[in-house]
Amino acid sequence: MAARTATISRKTNETQIEVSINLDCTPGSKSAQVIEISTGIGFLDHMYHALAKHGGMSLTMKCKGDLWIDDHHTADEYCKDSAIALGTAFKQALGEVRGIRRYGTGFAPLDEALSRAVIDICSRPYCVTDLGLKREKIGDLSTEMIPHIFYSFAIASGATLHVDVLRGENDHHRSESAFKALALAIKQAIERTGGDDIPSTKGVL
Repeated sequence: MAARTATISRKTNETQIEVSINLDCTPGSKSAQVIEISTGIGFLDHMYHALAKHGGMSLTMKCKGDLWIDDHHTADEYCKDSAIALGTAFKQALGEVRGIRRYGTGFAPLDEALSRAVIDICSRPYCVTDLGLKREKIGDLSTEMIPHIFYSFAIASGATLHVDVLRGENDHHRSESAFKALALAIKQAIERTGGDDIPSTKGVL
């Protein structure tokens, strides 16, 4: 089977991001899972690490930029650009949507919090989130940026994505359970079926 890997660089006036991804690093696979995340925002690193770990992916992400300008411009651009880069690398690594399950659903609890994520890898990018976050920040990350991360990933990867936090009191738990639910949904959706068909009645995606 062909390796599903990609390495991409994304450079803007404010950020420079390099992402390498391997989609096939689940336990028992021939590829050891390697996760190295450095965005400059600790909680964002934590979320991407959880996404890769529970999604069975190897992920290296290195970001450089001007975090000191102000939260709106720097963390804003970091979050969006990192998610765009991740989505772009994911789409490139996956290649033609053929011989995979296409749809994935994930539920992930974290203590009192419970989240659900549903993904359709369909080349029809769309994103709906309902996270119910109340705090202004978690660590150095503005909570208002978290829906933008999911949105940017969905658009760049060409996927339809729904992420809902079903319950929870702690915003850290709500956020982390959402990323873990997405990881489980992705892992299911990209699972190889053993066939070579395009999973669509149209015959094309």
